[in-house]
Amino acid sequence: MSKENRHLIFDLSIGKTKPESIVNKETSCPFCDVENLEGIFEKRGSIIYLQNKYPTLYNTDQRLIIESDICDSDLSQYPKGHATELITFGIEKWLELKRRGDFASVLFYKNHGPLSGGTIAHPHMQIVGLKEVRYEENIRQDMFEGLLIHKIEEVEFNLSTHPKMGFIEFNILSGNKHSFGEMTEYIQRAIDFILNHFPFNCRSYNLFFYETDESIIAKVIPRFVASPLYIGYTIPQVPHELEPMIEMIKTVFPELK
Repeated sequence: MSKENRHLIFDLSIGKTKPESIVNKETSCPFCDVENLEGIFEKRGSIIYLQNKYPTLYNTDQRLIIESDICDSDLSQYPKGHATELITFGIEKWLELKRRGDFASVLFYKNHGPLSGGTIAHPHMQIVGLKEVRYEENIRQDMFEGLLIHKIEEVEFNLSTHPKMGFIEFNILSGNKHSFGEMTEYIQRAIDFILNHFPFNCRSYNLFFYETDESIIAKVIPRFVASPLYIGYTIPQVPHELEPMIEMIKTVFPELK
């Protein structure tokens, strides 16, 4: 890949106009003002798929999925039916954009919390078509390998042994590209554990999606201040023991034993 295609160009003039309700709770939430939302592609109940009003990245098509009409909720708190519908809907729209063939690659991800890189607190996901950058060139299959936590038929929930950034990363691999109920349950368990039961206080996470020939993969990463070894040298770290973390998860969620 050429150097020109390794980086995305961020428009600072647009970026500085974005609402920042994560850090400033008094900021008016644009996603609660549904009547004045623009660029809506589709609504499915309280789920809204629309164009991003603040397209900060050059040579991209930036889209959002507003997850719910409850501003202070989170994916881990949704009823099973709504959560499954949301994940299914998001994957459907992401794959539709991928299959169009207009982009070098298409991202599907979620930010939550002050250290996640997000600005708006109201729960939402992002789908971004990249016209020049192929993110897959930075992804290795071993990033999704890990110690098994639980498995239901074609869906595996594991704790990464080769995390992309470190230290702790959860992977959910679904071999069934048409049904995402079990995948959603594992995603919700991972997020719930990070926000409410993690050994260290954590209020932020990212959720990323990937597609391989065999699987749809979700990776859930708790977010802290990033390690300088990763920032400066792209060297991930992993705890010397992962088994105690798995035991903690199974204690919190006995149904995973």
